[in-house]
Amino acid sequence: MTRRKILDRRTFLRGAGTVAIALPFLDAMRASNVLAATPAPPLRAFNLFFGLGFPTPLQSEGYSGPMRALSSVKDKLLIVRGVDQVRCDENGINAHFDGAAGAFTAEAPNGEALSGGPSLDQVLRGASQLPPGVSGALLAGTYFRRSRPARYIHSWKTDGSPADLPEESPAGLFSKVFGSLPGETTPSTEDARKARYRKSVLDSVISQYQHYQSDASNLSKASRARIADHLDRVRNLEQKAFGTPVNNGCKAPTAPGNSTGPHGGASDPDGQGIDLSVDQLITEWRTLSEIYAVAIQCDLARFGGLTFQAAGERIRLKGSYQSGNINHSFDDKGRRNTGGDIGCSHEWWHEFGESKANNDLRAHLELMLSELAGFLKLLDDPAHADENGKTILENSLITISTESGDGRHSDTKRELSGVFHAISGANDRFKTGSIVDAGAEGLDLYNTLLEAHGVSQRLGPSGRALQRVDAILL
Repeated sequence: MTRRKILDRRTFLRGAGTVAIALPFLDAMRASNVLAATPAPPLRAFNLFFGLGFPTPLQSEGYSGPMRALSSVKDKLLIVRGVDQVRCDENGINAHFDGAAGAFTAEAPNGEALSGGPSLDQVLRGASQLPPGVSGALLAGTYFRRSRPARYIHSWKTDGSPADLPEESPAGLFSKVFGSLPGETTPSTEDARKARYRKSVLDSVISQYQHYQSDASNLSKASRARIADHLDRVRNLEQKAFGTPVNNGCKAPTAPGNSTGPHGGASDPDGQGIDLSVDQLITEWRTLSEIYAVAIQCDLARFGGLTFQAAGERIRLKGSYQSGNINHSFDDKGRRNTGGDIGCSHEWWHEFGESKANNDLRAHLELMLSELAGFLKLLDDPAHADENGKTILENSLITISTESGDGRHSDTKRELSGVFHAISGANDRFKTGSIVDAGAEGLDLYNTLLEAHGVSQRLGPSGRALQRVDAILL
């Protein structure tokens, strides 16, 4: 018994310029033979990085410590403690940089601009066939410290070069994912912002949208509603990315503004850090992460990485943060009673002590983990489940890591031991809902992940025997 397949999984609404709006997964895209085996989900791998590290003693507190910020997705994650990244130390470079370069590669950097080898996601990318239009390296993030690329780039080719350059502005990521209008550039002047807001990438796909909403498309009412909701979401993201106008009663809305977060050189002025509000940080991150999630949900991206704050990040954060049971008030500059680099949150890590309360460090760490959990929940949405009935989060290899297991530079072995990792199930390959003390090198952890995916390529020195981390496997 068969049914006619109405739409291909890679159906796009195409418009002017480079506009191409992928449709979400619909019932009409399911396999045509209803008696056939359920298709395997596509291979996906994404590296999620957060800066400054997770001190090993705080990891030992489990979900009663800063890790509680991941509680909402803990059943979908495997927490791996005791991961040794000491081989990533490169004497004379920078401890923040070394740990960040080793995240997802488990190798020391190759100088200041190259990694020591490919990252997990790119090895898996090389083992898969990508359909046309699918990005094999979508990179984005909210980061400000940028003296060396590995501080904020976490997806690397075999030759150690970046798999792509990350998008740090919502407008840039939106245009990369959904396309841009003819002649469009990121708006900078007030007139340009007004003109950009009056336009939409959806304007040029209206006729195709109307076709799919009509009886001629032969789509179900549910699928038509799904398309309408999807385009509403794209439009909402477009408004966030390019600035949302404010309604002043009966007056015309004010012109949308650019991103309020600093980008480029303005975000790293002489390494002295920047003053940033919680609203600036979180608003920009959430817009970026939602655009990134839509790209995955629409099968526009299968590999890459997201960065939430760079390695050795230097910001002076101020404002209130509330998400679920996480509630903090930040004032780095005020509580440190100084400005410049010494007034940055970075210093809370350098002052970490096992006998101290470390309240400010805990607050920053919980904010970062809470925002990463928010992104994971977008991927755990059952409305965007794969054909096997599992969510994208359940089917994908999502690896979360950071730069160090301690914030003090005085002991490399201590700093690059016990580096925190969290891993998703990758379609029932790994033991989610657990906390495992691996006591293993990062190379062995990463190579175990690759072996579980049936990939023969290995990270690290050629000929090095794999010491499989059986504790993470189902």
